[in-house]
Amino acid sequence: MIENQTEKRQQAVLVAVDTGEYDVRVSMDELEELADAAGADTLAKMIQKRPSFDPATMIGEGRLEELAEFCRNAEADLVIFDHELSPAQVRNIEKACQTPVIDRTALILDIFAQRAVTAEGKLQVELAQLRYRLSRLAGIGTELSRLGGGIGTRGPGETQLETDRRHIRRRISALRSQLAELEKRREQLRARRKKDGVTTIAIVGYTNVGKSTLLNALTNAGVLAENKLFATLDPTSRALSLPDGRNVLLVDTVGFVRRLPHQLVEAFHSTLEEATCADLIWCVCDIASEEAEEQVEVTKKLMQELGVQDTPMLTVLNKCDLIAQSPLPLNALTAPISAKTGFGLEALLEKTAKALAPTHTRLWLHIPYERSGLIHEILQEGKVFSQEYTETGTLVDALVEQKLLHKVAEFAQRPPEKENPQ
Repeated sequence: MIENQTEKRQQAVLVAVDTGEYDVRVSMDELEELADAAGADTLAKMIQKRPSFDPATMIGEGRLEELAEFCRNAEADLVIFDHELSPAQVRNIEKACQTPVIDRTALILDIFAQRAVTAEGKLQVELAQLRYRLSRLAGIGTELSRLGGGIGTRGPGETQLETDRRHIRRRISALRSQLAELEKRREQLRARRKKDGVTTIAIVGYTNVGKSTLLNALTNAGVLAENKLFATLDPTSRALSLPDGRNVLLVDTVGFVRRLPHQLVEAFHSTLEEATCADLIWCVCDIASEEAEEQVEVTKKLMQELGVQDTPMLTVLNKCDLIAQSPLPLNALTAPISAKTGFGLEALLEKTAKALAPTHTRLWLHIPYERSGLIHEILQEGKVFSQEYTETGTLVDALVEQKLLHKVAEFAQRPPEKENPQ
């Protein structure tokens, strides 16, 4: 008999306090998706309307008693709050419910811990976890030293984690040094790209809108593309040819969510810097979602926080095969597509080429044989589509970098006329 080794999914109760600050129901739907991505099924959702958060229990004594009773009767494994909890609040709620309690930030950190693949991704997750827990050390007591098997308890380096503040700060310092070294290498790589004239396009957007599917559709990148939040955590770069002949570098980045915890924005800053250094940004949204407009706003706001105000942005409306008509206006900087079916991808590339600042010009040149070295120079930073040898020189159809134009301008000529079919 073969036993099923699949890990049992935890049963969670989701809790939020509605103070009127934002749309709690939409946020709770997202929290349910986050819980599902982490490996938990939602038993129930509890929303408590209050003018402000209760400092001791977040939801108040009466509602806490109701929550505790439900957890006992339903045999809940976990309680997840849609707000950041203080150590004292966690302690009080856990004592009443006799169930582990985590908040939205801890949940997202757990998903990141599961999805981190590269060494840099794992370092970033551990740094974010340690910074989050350091501020809660006094209230958690011995919690950090226990080895858990559920949501909110796993993560790189956690098995060696001690509750001593000095140890955690030492580890944070070491992680920052390692990440600084990796960031330095990444910066050198970006500087080399700039020097070599490589044009970069960053794919940014809300998590689970199809960024990785789009990258795969255009470049056969083979990136994991699942219907899950944060399926992609580590950035992936692939080369892409535009219709005007230019080669660009397409970079996929980590997805955003509403109220993305600052610990994550700061910890993943080096990864997100791929977007800050890009020549063009593709802001991808799920046009079939009711929150499509908000997804775009969330993404643009986070881009502003990262200091990306002047970079050109193309809004990519993905999953348009699922709707009859776009609820958002279409213009030269908007591209409706379906990464799944391939619809609109050619138009997206055409708009991309127009949105990017011109770096090359396509020309027909008749280059004398004694100046044939120019063809080699063109190939260094451009492209040759065809060559035809004539009595006096080489007829070249080429994509010429701007800085070479003054050298080849005298050899430019009209493109040959196409013969009419008989």
